[in-house]
Amino acid sequence: MSGPSLRLSGVEVRLGRSVILSGLDLTVAPGQLTVVVGPNGAGKTTLLRTLAGLVAPSRGAATLEARPIAALARAERARIIAYLPQGGTVAWPIPVQSVVALGRLPHGERPDALTPAGWEAVTAALAAVGMEAFAARDATSLSGGERARVLLARALATEARVLLADEPVAALDPRWQLLALERLGARAHAGASVVVVMHDLSLAARFADVVVLLDRGRVVAQGPPRETLDAARLAEVFGIEARVAERDGLVTIEPVRAIAAPP
Repeated sequence: MSGPSLRLSGVEVRLGRSVILSGLDLTVAPGQLTVVVGPNGAGKTTLLRTLAGLVAPSRGAATLEARPIAALARAERARIIAYLPQGGTVAWPIPVQSVVALGRLPHGERPDALTPAGWEAVTAALAAVGMEAFAARDATSLSGGERARVLLARALATEARVLLADEPVAALDPRWQLLALERLGARAHAGASVVVVMHDLSLAARFADVVVLLDRGRVVAQGPPRETLDAARLAEVFGIEARVAERDGLVTIEPVRAIAAPP
């Protein structure tokens, strides 16, 4: 699998009278796990929705291999881009396996009529999130964390070359936070273009190949964690004092205290 490159060039996004993204430039390359971090209201979700083609820029361009993302036909876009929104829910009392099989709809497969390739994708996705034993369970009977894993599995089952996930591990326990990010990293390193929005700076530093630091609708920094998540930037953007260290090639971040809020 080889994912396409995504690019935002001079993007401005307005929601009503508010400018959410302004003059934003960003390139997402396949083969790397890209993690977007930033304070509340920085525009992270809007950035992800713009990459998904769900929000059209009022200025600038959002492209996938030089094609405007918002101009792609819905069916084609759904095959190429899997989007996992923040706080997704399961509204119907259907089996977990059927929820995951909904990820095959962009390929013209119904949950009750999967192709062999579809069954393989659904089975692999359930295994990736450790929900094989829950396949026959009513999805509405699951805990919040279990539902989050099922929805991640649905996105994985699409086998899209672009995977965009908004806070996919926020509801998970520590073990599954680590395992889910390992799965997302593996998907990226297999050649997909994977972008994840996160609030947890420690996990972002641990798993990201590329960190995009967003503040007030603009990219403040983009690059490896050791270059983007330094103590000075964390103080400036998040208003925190933090201890930042590197050991065995891994960046660790320990928030110490809140300081004066950024202007």
